[in-house]
Amino acid sequence: MSFFNWKSIGLSESQTELVQSLGNLKSNEDSAEYWRRFCAILADDFPSPDVTRTAWSMIFENWDESQSPKPVWSPDLKQIQNANISHWAADRGIHDFFEFHRWSTGSPEEFWAAAVDRLDIQFEKRGDVVLENGDDPAHATWFSDSTLNIVNSCFLADPADTAIVAQKPGEPLRQISYGSLADQVCRVANGLLASGFKTGDAIAVVLPMTAESVAIYLGIVAAGMAVVSIADSFAANEIANRLRIADAKAVFTYDAMSRGGKRIDLVDRIQQATELPAIVIALDGDEPDCQLRDQDLAYSSFLSNQTEFTPVVCAANVPINILFSSGTTGDPKAIPWTHLTPIKCALDGYIHQNIRSQTVAAWPTNLGWMMGPWLIFASLINRGTIALYEDIPMGQGFGQFVADAKVNMLGVVPTIVKTWRTQRTMEPFDWSSIECFSSTGEASQADDMFYLSALANIKPIIEYCGGTEIGGGYITATVVQPNVAAAFSTPAIGLDFELIDEQGQAIDDGQIYLRGPSIGLSERLLNRDHFETYYANTPESSDGLRLRRHGDHIKRLPGGYYVAGGRADDTMNLGGIKISSAEIERVLNKIDGIKETAAVASNTGGPDRLIVFAVLDSNDEPNDLLSQMNVQIKAQLNPLFKISDIHVIESMPRTASNKVMRRKLRDQLSKP
Repeated sequence: MSFFNWKSIGLSESQTELVQSLGNLKSNEDSAEYWRRFCAILADDFPSPDVTRTAWSMIFENWDESQSPKPVWSPDLKQIQNANISHWAADRGIHDFFEFHRWSTGSPEEFWAAAVDRLDIQFEKRGDVVLENGDDPAHATWFSDSTLNIVNSCFLADPADTAIVAQKPGEPLRQISYGSLADQVCRVANGLLASGFKTGDAIAVVLPMTAESVAIYLGIVAAGMAVVSIADSFAANEIANRLRIADAKAVFTYDAMSRGGKRIDLVDRIQQATELPAIVIALDGDEPDCQLRDQDLAYSSFLSNQTEFTPVVCAANVPINILFSSGTTGDPKAIPWTHLTPIKCALDGYIHQNIRSQTVAAWPTNLGWMMGPWLIFASLINRGTIALYEDIPMGQGFGQFVADAKVNMLGVVPTIVKTWRTQRTMEPFDWSSIECFSSTGEASQADDMFYLSALANIKPIIEYCGGTEIGGGYITATVVQPNVAAAFSTPAIGLDFELIDEQGQAIDDGQIYLRGPSIGLSERLLNRDHFETYYANTPESSDGLRLRRHGDHIKRLPGGYYVAGGRADDTMNLGGIKISSAEIERVLNKIDGIKETAAVASNTGGPDRLIVFAVLDSNDEPNDLLSQMNVQIKAQLNPLFKISDIHVIESMPRTASNKVMRRKLRDQLSKP
């Protein structure tokens, strides 16, 4: 039996009085339930994150981690019964999560037919064919004889319900109803057709995430065109490269964006990057504060006054969005999302983040990364509300926004959480409306994730890992399982995977290979051979199924949990942005005095750190080499990137075919 001296860890008199009613911990096996009751009884008077962590450590002091990691949060029976997945499972007579998962992967045709019904996906024509070539995931196709426009599935909520709650720093909250958003989407679609663009055209967006951006995104899709997603942080030459790859016909952008009180010109980069017409939104007022070229147009002039538009019906596999994700060589991969990909976004949001009608979901991101479109579809198809703070999420303005907007699901990138923890930025705010967090983009650290959970009086964090070419996650957590900080608890519903070593053998600590087929998995690339990229020379599963290459490294823990170990290939996540070694090296090799570079990621259980190995033209190292390199990648790639360290070496390790062995360089970083 464990006796706790609550006053000694910093609980107040009133808090101590409350928790003393719990009595003492009778055995270690009761730790999770005792901790759950501890958090529940203090819900209205919760201690600080530091005191909370100390209490948790005391309660779980004798926990046997050889059986399972220590949970940070565990659901009670009511929470389990009220979860979206539990309602769906009960409707099918399934009463076990893993039985539900086996159904979702063992009977993919039946499952995904049921999923589109559950989400109420609106088809113009729903044909008889759900899945073709299901026994060969590399060539599987979905709903090949069906037609739809996915935008129609985004407006099934009551027109008076709130679709978006948005805020600019220092201004009041704005609430945009589903009806108002639909009107704006129609005005964008009509404006595109009136401007001479045609069904099938690719229209780029270089936009921060705002209410106007959401309307533009959906308006392009409604018009039967494809959005070209480009992050607003990219340099002009990288913007130009993506416009070229996607064969874009025009660009939507802002004249400038506000970040931490600073005005950052945006249209200048677009005009440097391309001669394509730019449709320019004013950050302040109606007219852009910049010089427009002859081919450019102010957004206020572009918008049609017509608020009626029937979304263009397309075949299910027609692209709606071209997104970019770094490959291991050369240009970034151009990945088309189709009218079906949002079904994967919405299903993940429904099952794993538990988004439902009127759930307020926030995820600081933009349309250049998959989580921007994901947030739109996961929220709107599930009849929820998108919460957008139109500035950086680091300061107290964001914390107050989360409280005032009564956000229920808050998505994060681990780097943001680390900053919050270091600066104690978010501790003053009442985040009791949060029902769960979700984290993606890079590997999490357990200490940071516990801190995040404690900011909302201990709520689950849905670790969520996937990819642009998946349309969502392949590994995640749920609100119906005990939650472990920085750990996953299950393959995503509808998908499965195997961990394989370099010899092709199953292992508990290895590279991820996906088991398809599944809606969401890409079927083609614009500038790569899709089969060569994902399926060529991949191992088979134990039952003879062709596995799909992904590239993440995952470790299986006791109790059915998993942790991320970074990338197994030559790509990396830098602050949630996926980039290839080759793209970084191409920029760094232009520096005078540099003969050759190799960029690798160092991962020690948290976000990737960028390390560069350099071979010089001579024995004399250039002055301030690290500074020069950082200036170069910030100017030529992304101002958010940073090189942590440089190692000057005499020559690169190479294979017999002359390829740089970056893995050997990574291994050197782990040696004492």
